[in-house]
Amino acid sequence: MPSPLRVPARLLHARCKTTAAQHVAARHLDHTFERLAAAHLPLVAASPLVDALRASPEPLALPDLARRLPLRLHRRGPLHFLRLFPRVFHLRAPLPLSLSLTPAAADLLAVASSPADAARTLHRLLAMSGSRALPLRAVFRVWRELSLPDDFEESVIAGHPHLFRLAPNPAEPNTHILHLVADSAAEDFTPVVDKTRSDRYAFKLQFPPGFRLTKEYRKKVKEWQQLPYAGPYEAVSPRAGGSKRVSKLARRKMEKRAVGIAHEFLSLTVEKMVEVEKFSQFRKWFGIEVNVRDVFLDHPGIFYLSAKGKRHTVFLREAYDRGKLVEPNEVSEARAKLVELMLLRRRGLGNANSSANMASGAASDAKESGDDFVEHEDCLLDVPET
Repeated sequence: MPSPLRVPARLLHARCKTTAAQHVAARHLDHTFERLAAAHLPLVAASPLVDALRASPEPLALPDLARRLPLRLHRRGPLHFLRLFPRVFHLRAPLPLSLSLTPAAADLLAVASSPADAARTLHRLLAMSGSRALPLRAVFRVWRELSLPDDFEESVIAGHPHLFRLAPNPAEPNTHILHLVADSAAEDFTPVVDKTRSDRYAFKLQFPPGFRLTKEYRKKVKEWQQLPYAGPYEAVSPRAGGSKRVSKLARRKMEKRAVGIAHEFLSLTVEKMVEVEKFSQFRKWFGIEVNVRDVFLDHPGIFYLSAKGKRHTVFLREAYDRGKLVEPNEVSEARAKLVELMLLRRRGLGNANSSANMASGAASDAKESGDDFVEHEDCLLDVPET
């Protein structure tokens, strides 16, 4: 379903040659979601560091951390980044400086779903796969988004042998595939979208402020809403021979099924948002045969795609009202409070944190853009082998 926004002809005629970032920049901005994405950037950038600190019972020396982790947190260096957020990171003198989480941050980070709730989330995730199996490393990429416990491999997977089993990946050495146990795969899950839609195949639409809905576009939306499709938990047979030649109607159904899968996936996440690159790890396993980034861009009434901080993050529109989750939970509220701690930076603290935090430049720090935070590579994290 194409967007009604006018895109320069040079982009339309050379779509295959333009970058995804250019496509994102060409669509209508929703400043509420842009602010939300910007507020999360420091926490996203610091996630490898946070994980290392949580795993250690004692403060960690900065030189040791620098050897273990890619501490490219800020364009002005990692120490500057740490000094920006004294309510989350506690720097300890004397030299060499050591680092720990503040008690407030540690308490908020410890909030997670119970093993039983996490098992149900993981069960639904696996049920969306046609083979009822997923690579374990893909699950590791989204464990925060799904609010899985830190030790979910033991507490959730090994703790529920009637639901899950791990097996070596024959296609890739030293990796594992997570399977649903045969009997558990028969559970009939109802997609979250079925709770809100009035028509059998329709999705709830919430277009951004100022979005121009032309008569032609409304007609296309109505036709698309009435289009039947296979739901996220329905088995779909692969196309014979993997042929790329399909009818226009078949491709539209494939696209709508991809929308349904993405909607359900986002509904399973704690904050109803995920980085597109992480979701793409599941594309083949979910049987999605269309470009997922285009799916998000082409359905602005269902999703919002932000490119803030040089990363693409997709939000489920209906889950938010004025930048707040419609149905918050204990985990999402804890994360919101953690984000608030980071947004406060050094305001109101003066020099009270420690001698290691002097010369922080609080006034200028408060005005810095979220784009100053450096992207991290999850492949560099010290995570359990999958």
